Amino acid sequence: MKKLFVCKVNYIQPLQKVEEFLIPHRAYLQQGYDKGILLASGPRNPKDGGLIIGRFTSKEDAISFSKNDPFCIHNIAIYEIIEFEAVLYATCLHDFLL
Repeated sequence: MKKLFVCKVNYIQPLQKVEEFLIPHRAYLQQGYDKGILLASGPRNPKDGGLIIGRFTSKEDAISFSKNDPFCIHNIAIYEIIEFEAVLYATCLHDFLL
């Protein structure tokens, strides 16, 4: 089973600057969905960052994924990567977690 991670995205630039990079950021995340490594993502409320839930083979892979995000490349946000073990989960997540 691959490891699960919550990636807490923290904006370090004003929201106006964040919005300039929102389209390339979401396009980058879509690549993660296309590869089957992301489960969900979206902004936090209040909009001071976002959350991404994904599965990676290691924390290093999760960090590598984050460093290629346009938000990180352009110094818009920083990621906090949190690994966790899903011991209970909805049956609809079974295939994703394998």
